[in-house]
Amino acid sequence: MANPQAAVMAPTPTPNGGEYPSDLSLEKAQTKKRSKLILIGSILAVVCIVAIAVGVGVAISINKKNSKATPAQPSSTSGSNNSTSKNPKDPIPPPSDPNNPTSFEKDPRLKRSFYGMAYTPEGALIPNCGATLPQVIQDIQLLSQLTKRIRLYGADCNQSALVLEAIKRTNVDMTVYLANYVLPNDNETYIRQRDLIKSAIETYGVDHISGVTVGNEYMLNYLTDHGSDDPNSAIGNAGARDLIAYIQDTRRMLASMNLPKTIPVGNSDAGYYFNNLVLQAVDYGLSNVHAWFAHVTVDVAATWTYESFQEQNVEVARRLPNNPTMYIAEAGWPTQSSDLAHATNGASEASIANLQIFLDTFVCQANTNGTGYFYFEYFDEKWKDILYGGVEGWWGLFHQNRTLKAITIPDCPAP
Repeated sequence: MANPQAAVMAPTPTPNGGEYPSDLSLEKAQTKKRSKLILIGSILAVVCIVAIAVGVGVAISINKKNSKATPAQPSSTSGSNNSTSKNPKDPIPPPSDPNNPTSFEKDPRLKRSFYGMAYTPEGALIPNCGATLPQVIQDIQLLSQLTKRIRLYGADCNQSALVLEAIKRTNVDMTVYLANYVLPNDNETYIRQRDLIKSAIETYGVDHISGVTVGNEYMLNYLTDHGSDDPNSAIGNAGARDLIAYIQDTRRMLASMNLPKTIPVGNSDAGYYFNNLVLQAVDYGLSNVHAWFAHVTVDVAATWTYESFQEQNVEVARRLPNNPTMYIAEAGWPTQSSDLAHATNGASEASIANLQIFLDTFVCQANTNGTGYFYFEYFDEKWKDILYGGVEGWWGLFHQNRTLKAITIPDCPAP
């Protein structure tokens, strides 16, 4: 067994799952200098001018907005993402009918082979909160072709309501695990998200809600802050008591709403950092199990993921009186690194070819052996690359512009 601390995602935030950056403006990202072209001869100049004119005309035609568009309609640069473009540099066509989200072009390359997918709407990061309903609708259209379950990481930026509204408008078969990202000693953050979750449930009901997750890597962060790595130590139990208070408050909030069905309440953490007291207080646990950070080869990554999850999470939960249901919260493989130092985990490279190997060996195996999992992740997230570098921003099945990477989705229907 590899070093437990190396077997989980390093304590950097997952989407909306770590400390919120104070400013994620992409204008602060460094841009590459572009070389200047010198026009030679009058004929070449005429050709260039004609080409530019044609290009501008096409762009205007493609991006022309409907005169009835609401204020929430995104700009032409952010509202025309779809998976049908095979080249990530190709322009991405809009849905088949932008006025009817239930009508959208299905991508034959996509298969509903994933038990679940990890998802955070793009821009759902405080304080900027740039997530928009049209973009979330397009994401749900794509995600619905891959899975019928998604999990969120937090509730800020109104993402609970955005996702539920998108599911309603697209009329797809999908449920969501809502989430409250909890920070140690920060009641304000918890209460703000709790109230957003409550409002979303009051508005949309419970038909498309599978659970509410309280905390993401809370114990990992708490132990790191207090110089410990034992979740069941005295230090770990102290942190657990604070987290359990939030979990119990969420249960009281849901009970007070007199809902037509009981919504399960759970917790998410790094695979080796679950506290037993916390597990006894929840209905389910979501465990991050990353073979990349265990420094194993991609050829054995799927087997390592399953065995580690069974040993560290499933078996532990079975010994507890409430026997909470355990799911893999994150499992995946990065496709590149922003620097050479992190281009390999010491055993295998971050590459699209290795992502394909992991997909081929993990997805159908997990579907067959009954493992509930949320694949990490749907699309690349540039903000994480800007802040953290390495492989952090490059775990998606899709590029950030929602074009599918050069992979083949396994064809084995998920349960």
